This record gives sequence, structure tokens and C-alpha cells, in this order.
Amino acid sequence: MARSASVPGEDRGASPQDLVDEAGTAKAVVDERGIVRGWSEGARRLLGYRDSEVVGRSGAALLAHGIPPDLPGSLNTLPRWSGRVTLLHREGRPLTVNLLAHLRQDGDGQDEWLLLAAVTPSRVSPDDDGFLRRSFTQSTCTTALYDTRLRLVMANADMERVIGLPEEAMRGLRVSEIVHHPQADRTERHMRRALETGRRQDLEVSLHLAGHERATVWTVALAPVRAADGRTQGVLLSAHDMTEQHLSRQRLALVNEASRRIGSTLDLVRTAQELADVAVPQLADFVTVDLLPSIEGDADPPSGAPRGPVRLRRVAHQSVLEGCPETVVPNGTVAVYPHRSTAAECLAAGRPLIQRVTAEAMEYVLRQTPERAERMRRFGFHSVLAVPLRARGITLGVATFSRHRTPEPFEQDDLLLGQEITERAALSMDNARRFTRERTTSLTLQSSLLPQRLPEQSALDIASRYLPASAQAGVGGDWFDVIPLSGARVALVVGDVVGHGIQASASMGRLRTAVRTLADVDLPPDELLTHLDDLVTHLAAGADTAGEVGATCLYAVYDPVSRRCSLARAGHPVPALATPGGVVEFLDIPVGPPLGLGNLPFEAVDLELPEGSVLALYTDGLVESRFRDIDDGMDTLLQVLGRSGSSLESTCEAVLRAMLPDRPADDVALLVARTRALDAARVATWEVPPDTAAVAAARKNACRQLADWGLDEYVFVTELVVSELVTNAVRHARPPIELRLIYDRALICEVSDGSTTAPHMRRARTYDEGGRGLLLVAQLCQGWGARQTPNGKIIWAEQAFPEAGLPDA
Repeated sequence: MARSASVPGEDRGASPQDLVDEAGTAKAVVDERGIVRGWSEGARRLLGYRDSEVVGRSGAALLAHGIPPDLPGSLNTLPRWSGRVTLLHREGRPLTVNLLAHLRQDGDGQDEWLLLAAVTPSRVSPDDDGFLRRSFTQSTCTTALYDTRLRLVMANADMERVIGLPEEAMRGLRVSEIVHHPQADRTERHMRRALETGRRQDLEVSLHLAGHERATVWTVALAPVRAADGRTQGVLLSAHDMTEQHLSRQRLALVNEASRRIGSTLDLVRTAQELADVAVPQLADFVTVDLLPSIEGDADPPSGAPRGPVRLRRVAHQSVLEGCPETVVPNGTVAVYPHRSTAAECLAAGRPLIQRVTAEAMEYVLRQTPERAERMRRFGFHSVLAVPLRARGITLGVATFSRHRTPEPFEQDDLLLGQEITERAALSMDNARRFTRERTTSLTLQSSLLPQRLPEQSALDIASRYLPASAQAGVGGDWFDVIPLSGARVALVVGDVVGHGIQASASMGRLRTAVRTLADVDLPPDELLTHLDDLVTHLAAGADTAGEVGATCLYAVYDPVSRRCSLARAGHPVPALATPGGVVEFLDIPVGPPLGLGNLPFEAVDLELPEGSVLALYTDGLVESRFRDIDDGMDTLLQVLGRSGSSLESTCEAVLRAMLPDRPADDVALLVARTRALDAARVATWEVPPDTAAVAAARKNACRQLADWGLDEYVFVTELVVSELVTNAVRHARPPIELRLIYDRALICEVSDGSTTAPHMRRARTYDEGGRGLLLVAQLCQGWGARQTPNGKIIWAEQAFPEAGLPDA
């Protein structure tokens, strides 16, 4: 039995009343082999065949003269075909029809053709003027016909509705006379162009038509109307109301603009102002942004919506009127909003609200805040939209949008738009709030870890500066330090921890403490960096994220007695030196790897510096930025140091002014030091033979020198110290042995020898004859210790002078 394909509209179960003259169209279905699979009642009426006589047979039998010669070779490559075909009626006579064929797929996914032809011609003639007139008049498209003088000939019913005038009142008038608006003149210019060029003109117009509540936006097509001989007879105007689409595009553009402009910085107040600026005038005529004072603290504000009267701090406002004359509450001021105010109700509800400014509402505002009521009446506020500023479950405040120049009140679409841009702003403001809190904590932590004041010492004149990074970058881990060492020496340290924020500040504090601890051991710069590198490696291994801890560091030790300076660096920028002779240069110090890489060597350089040389140590934020090449920055630094005067403070200011005209993008630490040389008259040195008999001579030499310096009151302790240190060197060390006294801010006694074994205190037993010397030295002196030298060691002890000042030399 042949399969019968479905023919659209052929529903055997439908009543004739449900069909709209389905039999007026002949329909047939032919599969890809040309076999008829479907046959409609219209096809029977057209050709006389019943479906049982056609279905399952070749469709070619219905063609009177075979396949038309203009039929393409492969119909399967076409989605549709149309043409005139001569068919064979059941009575044997030929019948020429217009045939339309659609390629489609059956239920099994096989290609088939749906063939259609009209059984009878349309009952309405295209030449029926009455029919055409009624079609034009009743068209849902807003249409009007103008002659070559641009005078209206006909207007359909929708044009009458839009303009608000009957056709009789508009007939014979021009567009600019019917609609009194500049856009009407523009439309006429395009109508003339259509008549002159014979081409269609398209334009978009926005105008406020009489009888309409608000301005509307229209797309207008102006098509020239031609006679049969091609002569232009007039212009057909077709207009489509695109107001809703235009408003949707505007809302989308506002959302995109909000994404671009709001949150450009991590500044809470500026972000609030960006929200107000974006919303005026696209959404509102006047905008205020108010925040809960509780968000200004270190802790998060309490969860939940505030109830009753609410205190809010005004942080931003904007208006279509210059100077924001509607403002009652100045920026930065805290004001109380009554419980029935729009802001308080919005915060209590926790959702956006739209309110009309009614007479009753105005009376309430007048009783609560008369000044607000006066401004609202003066400027004609009529509609208010309030949106809570919420982010991460926390209520930050409220944004209030008001209209007094825009006649349309806020609608649901405006509420959704206001909510969209406010949510974006709230998230950016919460980011700014959290960043500001962390930045404040980091600055406080970093300030407590950096030197509060530079220590007193005689080796160097020192000035320093520290500038935290801009708000966008966050506080980094740059640091500097000045550490007095034994023998009147001073260590200078500048370092930079990788990263920003509290973690970087905490890591900086740990490294600074470690450097001070290692400096107390009196390690040479290269050895100190090696130990510091081990520490950073251990810190990185214990960090939550790999690579979270890393740093660069420069360590220098200056000796005012020998004027020698020993320096080593771990991935840090090279220091600059300006000598009294006018030479300004960067020191040639081998660059070691940054701290934290591990198992790589560091190399120290020893230099003899003329007295009065200026040494500049800094972090990379001083010479490197996005807007300047590092080589240019280093050249500028040398130029400024070359012009520097006698004041180190003014030198620091000049460097920062030239290098950092704006707020730095990275932290900057700058340490500038001018070298001093200790007067040779304040240093006394004696060689000591490796014989216990030489101890007495050493004591005498020391006492004689103290007398020359006027330090007779220090003779007793000095004799004891010299005796103990020299005796230990003679008994337990190797020559050469040397005694040196240094008269600086303290009286320093040093004994050097050729042995690397350091002494240590021990507890002497009751009947022991020795073992108490170093204990006495430690008790009688301000401090004592040992440091290694390339050829042995030095044991030193310091006696402090009274706080009243140094004795006269």
C-alpha cells in the first residue's frame, strides 16, 4: 500500500468552518524519485484526479509536455523553485498554471517537494481602486502620500492617530506645516532628495508630537512613487515607532558606559561620584549617593537592613543644573533621614523603590525637613527612585535618583536600569572600602616596622624618604635601615619585598628583623646576604602559594676609621656615588640573584671613599615606571645628584621632585648618606708582641692615651678591659696581635689577632683562679663582641659616655 505524505492544511477531522478556503490551493507532495506522496482537495479541484489515482505514481505523468526546459538540472540544490508549468487535466486538456515548489524533509529525513498552485484567481483585482484605497488607509504602518510639491495627498488611519488630525485637516499641507518641529524641516530635505535622485531615503527622527506624553523616536522611509512611464509623481512616507527600541538601546548604552566609567579607581568617594555622573542626565535629573557611617570603620557594618530613622553620610551628588542647586546636604555631611523618607524605606525594604512626589508626601517632608521640602517644590520634583547599595551581603548605603526636568516618571524599566548600574557601583565601592582598609592596615604595619628615627652615629650624615605606592597599586614591601656596628662602623640596608599589601608588609618586617639580627653577628655583606637568602627560601617553602615570598636587598658597611665601604647586592639596583671631586657614577657591584632562589653566591666589593662622598641607595620604584625607561630614570638620578648641594634633606627633595612628579605607582625608599672620616687623633693603635709580659705595656699605653684624651675617669675600666682582651689574645690566639682605642661616641677598645676562634663567657667555679674576665668586661662595658676579619678576628668592648654629651677631645 502506497504511503501518503501529509499535506499542510489537509486535516480530515476539521470541519469546513475551521478551514480558510484550503481547497483554493492545489497542493501535492513529490519525493526525491518523483513519486507523488500527497494529494490535496485543491489538487483534485484543479486537475480532476482523486488521490487514489495519483498517490504512489510518477508525477511526470501529470505534465502535458514533459519536464519544462527551464527547470534546473538538480532540484535538490535549490530551497525553492517557481515557474509556469503545463499540466494535464483528467479530462485530457492541458492546463497552464503558476507553480511554486518548496524543498523540505519528510519524517524520515528524506528530501521531498511541496508543490502549490492557485485553483482560482483572486476575487479582488489589483486595479480595484477602492480596494487599494482601503488597504492604504487601514495599513498598520504609519503612511502618508505626498505630491511633487511635497503636499499631502493621502494619510492612512495610523498617520491620523499619530499626528492627532484627520486627513482632511492635513491634505494639501507640507510636513513642516503639519508638524511644527525642526525634525519636520529635516524630513522635507530628505523628501526633496528622494524626488531629485529617484532613490529611497532613510532617516531617524525624535520629536515630541502634540497629544503625546513624551518624545517619540521614528524611523522614516521616503520612497519616490513613479508612473508607468517612469516619471516621479510623489513621495511615499512610511514611519515606524522605534521609541521602545531606542530606549532599550539607550539603557544598554548606559549600562556599557557604567561598566567603563564606574570603578576606575580604588577610591570609594570617587566611585560614588562616578555613579552620580553616569546617571545624569540619561536616567535622572538629580542623583545623590549616601553611605552608612558604619562602613567607615575597620570592621564590616552589621548585616541586615537598618530600621527607622537612618543616619547617612553624603559622598556624591550630580545634577542637570549647574552647581547642583537642589542639594540640601553638602558632601561629607551626615544627615538623619526619617523612617518614611524614600532613602529610609528603601534601606528597610532592602530593594529598589519608586515613589511619586504627592501632596501628602510633600506635607510629611515639610514637617520633617522643611528645607528639603522647599527645594523639592522650587525645582518641581515629581518622581524618585531609590536603590540600596549592596555588595557581598552588606548594605553600604543608598543611591537616590530624582526627576524634575524630565516629564516622564520613573517606570519599571528605569528601576531595572538603576539597579543594574547601582549594583556595579556598589561592588566597586565595596572593593574600594576593603582595599582602603587593607591599605591603612598595611601602612600602619609598615610604618611601625620602618625606622621611626635614624640612630645617632658619627660615621655618616644621613637623610631618608619613604613614599608608599598609589592607591591602585597598594602598599608594597620596600624598606631601609641604618644599623650601628662595632668599631664606629655603620651598616646601610635597602630592600624590596615582592608584592603589595599586608603580606608584603609582614614579610618586609621579618626580613628587616633578620637583617638586624645578622648584622649583630657582624657578618660581611656577602655572607649576610647568603644567610638572608636561606631565610627567604624557608619562608617561601612555608607560604600558602608558591613564589609568594621573594625580595631584593643591598647591604653596605662603612668604616669611618679606614674610610672603606664594603657592599653586596641581591638583585637590587646598583647604588650611586657622588664624590667631592665632582665625579657622579653608579658603583660597579656584581649583581647577585634575588633573595629566595637559593644556592647561588653573592660577591662583595670593598671601596675606599673620600670624606664627603654621597652614597645614594634606593628601590626600583624611584627609577622605573610604566611611563619611563629605567635607563632614563638612572640618568636623571645621576644628574640630580651632580647638582645636589650641601644639605642631604634638600638632595632627597630634589631627587623625588625630578624622578616622581606624580604619585608613584610603586613604593619608593631612598637613603642618602655622606661619609665622614674619624679624626686620626681619636684613634690609637699598638702592636702587641705574643708575650704575657707585653700585657703591662699595653695597659700603660692605653692609660697614657686616655690621659691625653682627657678620659682619666675611664682608666680603671679600660685597664681591666685591655688586660683581659690582650691576655686572652696572647695566651690563646696567634700573632699578629694589635690593640686599638677609638674615641668616638663611645670609648671602643679592640684587640685583633690571627686566630678565627672566638672567645665566650663561661661560669667560673668557686675556687677557679680564672674564667671571670669576660664576665667582668660584659658587666662593666656597654657591650662587647667579636667579628671575623679576612686574617683572623677582632674582640671589642665599648664604654658609654654620659648622656650629657661627649668629653672634650
